[in-house]
Amino acid sequence: MSAPIRALVGLGNPGPKYADQRHNVGFWLVDGLARAAGEPFREQRRFKSELAQIEFGGEPLWLLKPGTFMNRSGDAVQPFAAFYKLAPSELLVVHDDLDLPPGTIRLKRGGGHGGHNGLRDITRAIGPDFARLRIGIGHPGDKSRVLGYVLAAPTREEAGELADGLARAVAGLELMMREGWDKATQYLHTRGDT
Repeated sequence: MSAPIRALVGLGNPGPKYADQRHNVGFWLVDGLARAAGEPFREQRRFKSELAQIEFGGEPLWLLKPGTFMNRSGDAVQPFAAFYKLAPSELLVVHDDLDLPPGTIRLKRGGGHGGHNGLRDITRAIGPDFARLRIGIGHPGDKSRVLGYVLAAPTREEAGELADGLARAVAGLELMMREGWDKATQYLHTRGDT
């Protein structure tokens, strides 16, 4: 899985009702990258998505926001990847992670879905060999509270931690594009996150 990353897929639920929810941090990251590059997202009905292309870290990079709900993310990712002839290993899926403290960032190649419905559906559609950028949102402590927790806005303190984490994620992604996966992983995984 040494192919360069050619597309970032930010996961979230579409529409203003969901925009500020923890589950949408994948959208937050790709929205920030598009905004910084001055490139708007455009609706792509054939992919059930919004799509932008930017130059990032000296390389062209697709940004994809599925217009499906989280649990049907594969319905957007599969036709996009097929149309542009992208191998799963060329995709980096950006998603929220309950198992990491708020703002903690981790890169991962392949693996399971860990109970995340977006990852589960992408795996169904294209297999498990895509990379992941995990953005910690913390855990409510009680499994019965998880749904309400991910579908709620972060607290003020968490919002600050997430903003710091997203800034680190962008720096790590730029390092990945310029110097490779290992350098980015070393940077992101040794920044004092626990």
